Amino acid sequence: MNFLAPLFLFGALAVALPIVFHLIRRTSKEKMTFSSLMFLQPAPPRVTRRNRLENIFLLLLRCLVLGLLSLGFARPFFQKPMAPDPQSGAGKKIVLLVDTSASMRRQNLWSLALAKAKEVLDKTSPADQAAVFTFDRRTRSLVSFEQWSSGNAGERAALAAKRLAELKPGWAATHLGSALITAAETFADADKQGQNIGARRIVLITDLQEGARLDGLQGYDWPRGIEVDIEPVKAARPTNAGLQWVVDADDSAQTGAGSGPRVRVMNASNSRREQFRISPVGVAGVTPLDVYVPPGQSRIVQAPGLGTNAQGERLTLTGDDDEFDNTIYLVQPKPEQINVLFFGDDSEKDPTRLLYYLKRAFQQTRRQIVQINARPADTPLAPADLAGARLLIAADVLNDSQFQAAQKFVAEGGAVLFVLMNVGSAQSIGRLVGADNLTATEAPASGYAMFGQIDFEHPLFAPFADPRFSDFTKIHFWKHRQIQTDRLSGARILARFDNADAALLEIPKDKGRVFVLTSGWHPADSQLALSSKFVPLLYSMLELSGDLKAQLAQYHVGDEVNLGSLRPTQPLTIRKPDGLEVNLPAGETRFSQTDLPGIYAITSPQPAARFAVNLDAAESRTAPLPVEELMRLGVPLKAPEVELRKQADQKRRLHNAELENQQKLWRWLIVAALVVLLMETWLAGRLTRRTTLAQA
Repeated sequence: MNFLAPLFLFGALAVALPIVFHLIRRTSKEKMTFSSLMFLQPAPPRVTRRNRLENIFLLLLRCLVLGLLSLGFARPFFQKPMAPDPQSGAGKKIVLLVDTSASMRRQNLWSLALAKAKEVLDKTSPADQAAVFTFDRRTRSLVSFEQWSSGNAGERAALAAKRLAELKPGWAATHLGSALITAAETFADADKQGQNIGARRIVLITDLQEGARLDGLQGYDWPRGIEVDIEPVKAARPTNAGLQWVVDADDSAQTGAGSGPRVRVMNASNSRREQFRISPVGVAGVTPLDVYVPPGQSRIVQAPGLGTNAQGERLTLTGDDDEFDNTIYLVQPKPEQINVLFFGDDSEKDPTRLLYYLKRAFQQTRRQIVQINARPADTPLAPADLAGARLLIAADVLNDSQFQAAQKFVAEGGAVLFVLMNVGSAQSIGRLVGADNLTATEAPASGYAMFGQIDFEHPLFAPFADPRFSDFTKIHFWKHRQIQTDRLSGARILARFDNADAALLEIPKDKGRVFVLTSGWHPADSQLALSSKFVPLLYSMLELSGDLKAQLAQYHVGDEVNLGSLRPTQPLTIRKPDGLEVNLPAGETRFSQTDLPGIYAITSPQPAARFAVNLDAAESRTAPLPVEELMRLGVPLKAPEVELRKQADQKRRLHNAELENQQKLWRWLIVAALVVLLMETWLAGRLTRRTTLAQA
């Protein structure tokens, strides 16, 4: 017999009270005073050997009442074994997730991970089902539930461990969140196939570094019954620092040839070192750069430069314990040469002419170099001028040579911008778009005009669609020309003045297009060149006139590289950093085999191109990730041993309380105590009457 409240059993010690009361002789009720005893102190009678117990049966009844009450308050019950867990005897389903990201290349982490994986696999029973997955940036299945079940029961664990031993960590980043979700969905897929047996458990073997990405875990609805058990592996030496390129924006100015690019040095929060050194590889005469970075912080510094003839750059970092993230690669992007052909007699030094502001609108950037080639009417055109042009701007009436060049340019898909400096230019526009004898007139001079209506859905004005940039009312136009828009077939008015006159038109022609601006941007006609909208508007037209080649910038391991900017018409051959060549068929421009950091070279067709692939900077953050972060995101982690013991104790207490509630022995004990108490009362009354009669 067990008790829910065993401390009440100490109440049984109260049975000593009736015994003591029976042993103590009562003092006589009659008192007689003697003169010789008046100076003595009264004293109660003492229990001596002469005291004898009287009315034994009455004493036993009183002791029995106290004992029954004590037992009743202790809530006794008869113990029965707990019902076994319905899933305890059944087989379990286990998904083993092994981290193969770049951070697992540190020291002996991979060997520790293999040992832990083998230990988990060896503990599986023949009734269990297991699946093995590896993950970095992507989650890959190594052994599925079906493959595990189809194998020999005594060889399953050994075969799975052998497959794991054949692998090595890669260079990709750690996407922990997507890996956990994939493992949880694997259980759901197995359940749909009728393989729902036993408990479900995910065993995660990883270094649990704080650079791991937890995308998707926030708000994910975990299926019931899944338990995640984390088996972390720790490096003996915690110091780790990494390098990362600080990529400048495409529109930033070009840096000098002698100055190196900017790099960020990151130091893990649990590092024990602060002094590091950056050195270029394969370059003589360059002084290494010493960098001080406290633990948990980062510093941006100017890396040592290589010079003007360097096509690629490689820097190494020394001073930490791990070398997997100490090398970064860079291919200096070559800016694209863009030629703009200008037809007009303007001088680039005259601030009252169009060319003066056009020359200053385009600046040299890392992405492109815009060259303005001005060709007056008396200058002959070379074939190379038209072949390399991206945009043609006409500011006056075109002569025959210029008109033929513009006609050919539009027929091949180019864009021509006519700026109506005078009404005579309308004839050149009409001849080019097929509207002969097109005329234009000067608009009546009445103050100034403003943009009153703009088509922000057109790609030319799409960059200004945001309400923060859509205000053109501060640009005043002193003069503009009225053109016969009804004679221009297919013309689209992109902007109107506040008097409803057309300000900017687009006319499709053959494969190209013709833009007409009915006012100039020089100060005599308007304030357009002096406004903040002028430069973005020209760059938008330059983008619209032809696809600008996207620079092959910096990529991370696992990124897909789009080679469409090279406009390949033949199969591409890419040489990887390890020397292996990959051939892409004709028309295929997506290259996804960026599994190694280093320089990738496109060897054919010519001209050759290069791009760099680096390690994800998040892999350098190797400090341990707090487990509480996963709990905050809702991951059902396995409780620690202390919690498991508490849960077992609580389960046992609930089982005992349920048994006691079902049996309710305390009721019978209370009833028995009442019956004994009635007997004691009857017996005590009878003995009292007998004593009274005897005394009488």
